[in-house]
Amino acid sequence: MVQGNEGENEGLLAGRSRAALAEGGTLATQIPAFAPRPAQQDLAAAVADALDARGTLLAEAGTGTGKTFAYLVPALLSGLKTIVSTGTRALQDQLYHRDLPRVRDALGVGIKTALLKGRANYLCLYRMERAKGESRFSSREQIGHFQRIVAWGGRTRMGDLAELDGLPDDSPLLPMVTSTAENCLGSECPFWSDCFVVQARQRAQNADVVVVNHHLLLADLALKQEGFGEILPGAQAFVVDEAHQLPDLAAQFFGESLSARPLVELGRDALAECKDVEGSLAVVQQPARDLEHATRALRAAMEGLPARGTRFHALQDAGVREGLDELSQALSRLAAALAPLREAAPGFEACHVRAQDQLARVARWQVERDLDGELDDASGGGPDDDVRWYELSPRGFRLQRTPLDVSAPLRAHREASRAAWVFTSATLAVDGRFDHIATRLGLEGQHELLAPSPFDWARQALCYLPPRLPQPSARDYTAAIAEALLPVLHASHGRAFVLFASHRALREAAGILQGGPWPLFVQGQAPRAQLLQRFRESGNGVLLGAASFREGVDVAGDALSVVVIDKLPFAAPDDPVFEARLDAIRRAGGNPFRDEQLPQAVIALKQGVGRLIRTETDRGVLVLCDPRLLGKSYGKLFLDSMPPFPKTRDVADVEAFFAVGDAPAGADLQAWPG
Repeated sequence: MVQGNEGENEGLLAGRSRAALAEGGTLATQIPAFAPRPAQQDLAAAVADALDARGTLLAEAGTGTGKTFAYLVPALLSGLKTIVSTGTRALQDQLYHRDLPRVRDALGVGIKTALLKGRANYLCLYRMERAKGESRFSSREQIGHFQRIVAWGGRTRMGDLAELDGLPDDSPLLPMVTSTAENCLGSECPFWSDCFVVQARQRAQNADVVVVNHHLLLADLALKQEGFGEILPGAQAFVVDEAHQLPDLAAQFFGESLSARPLVELGRDALAECKDVEGSLAVVQQPARDLEHATRALRAAMEGLPARGTRFHALQDAGVREGLDELSQALSRLAAALAPLREAAPGFEACHVRAQDQLARVARWQVERDLDGELDDASGGGPDDDVRWYELSPRGFRLQRTPLDVSAPLRAHREASRAAWVFTSATLAVDGRFDHIATRLGLEGQHELLAPSPFDWARQALCYLPPRLPQPSARDYTAAIAEALLPVLHASHGRAFVLFASHRALREAAGILQGGPWPLFVQGQAPRAQLLQRFRESGNGVLLGAASFREGVDVAGDALSVVVIDKLPFAAPDDPVFEARLDAIRRAGGNPFRDEQLPQAVIALKQGVGRLIRTETDRGVLVLCDPRLLGKSYGKLFLDSMPPFPKTRDVADVEAFFAVGDAPAGADLQAWPG
């Protein structure tokens, strides 16, 4: 384990990278407000050494280290073809449009850069043209959105749907105007020469640094035919930011999925192709409608099931079994109807391939034989190395096969690349050790670095553990938390995130805290981005959120001065994948709690804690409510993995902490019960 390694063993690239980030260095002179940080320089040097040696680095960079600049500087100075992968598309856009140009311009290096997303992010001109003649719009609002897309499609250069403000991420229009690997016509498409996906891929091929996201990186590694297989094999270096997300995402991509929307879209796409082939409608119309009916009938049959569960439990229901059989028959009939039309149009050929593929997926999800050739009906629903499960949404479903261990395929792809690999995040280590994440990523013999946060935790932060709270299993636990929070919120004048382990607890707390002297913002009342914007603008709000607010949320300054975490974030026991993973660890002789549940919860808690202090001038209080932190032996592991801030059980210390500063302008301190 390396804690910082400035010294004589560094190579030339490491020395240049460290100098560029040092006081009086290139970035300090070229970028306003840039502040040199020793930990950032250590991280840059470690990244540089990994690039030089084509090695592997696992690095935790504490909040405020400036890890983005720390890996961009050596990557740009190295001259290597580099793929940088981020956790989300929002971070991808921020990195490409803001951070990368600033570092490139400061260093004065003439390198080409490219932004590459999955094909679902780009307008498909062919599908947009097909949608113009259809009556699939359910409201005037949808028609208006579609007209905006058409108008924008005539002038956009990149075709990136992120350019369109106000189009919801879950808009039903998106499948109509984007392609998938299954429905793309490839070089047979009449719009091939103008295809935005093809153009984006070409830009990436010619670039020195390509910014992708984990979904796209994994889709390519898992051979999902995202259409940029020519890019990754040529890369000499990979930087995986927010690397703690990679194992769980990889499980999705190395598995197999079948969901309601692609099934419905298949039938509709087959019908759309009939416009150009005389006589085809009579053959295709009924099988296509039957497929849509069978899909909806299966969802109706699953209505009585829990929202998530294993294949075994789903197949105990006779209606579900019948629904799956009906779906298989509908796919078979559609495939048979499309078979003689394959030569008539490329679209029919693509639909025929999709029907066969989806039929095979249904069969693989329904019936699986174990290694001895016997039908397997264990609760996991599949062989020891994967789990088959389902998930319901309000109007749809997903049938999923998920591998329990992705370390082997990740290791194989990494070794085959013969490239340098850098895995970094603010939350990778558990009590200063990387064992857990290294095992899940399939790493061996990697270099490791803990780059500590530069923040003055003793001055900037305080950790408060409220006394006399009941156990989290108690019925009145959430009410007790709300009561314990009132003096904290009075002292801070609101300005708080309160993060809950469950939506049920979130709703209960919202009912209790409603009508207080601070604006209350509750997850689910508005889209996340809109809710955060309102919270920032309020200046003294209290935001109640669930797990999704633990990471990827950045509120710097006075608007956020308290982060409350109601319970230790152990994964839900009803998650079929997590449950199967724990069973596999148990069968292998391991300890599921020690080896999986505990380290995962520590990393999740660190993500939540990371919301509190975002800059050198932030001040704030972390409230950890769960009494198990002090009452259970494993509580020490959580506390030892936190930043080195002072801890207290006396609310008077919280009041004194906030008394040092002034209340924010506009805080309403009217009397409130409690």
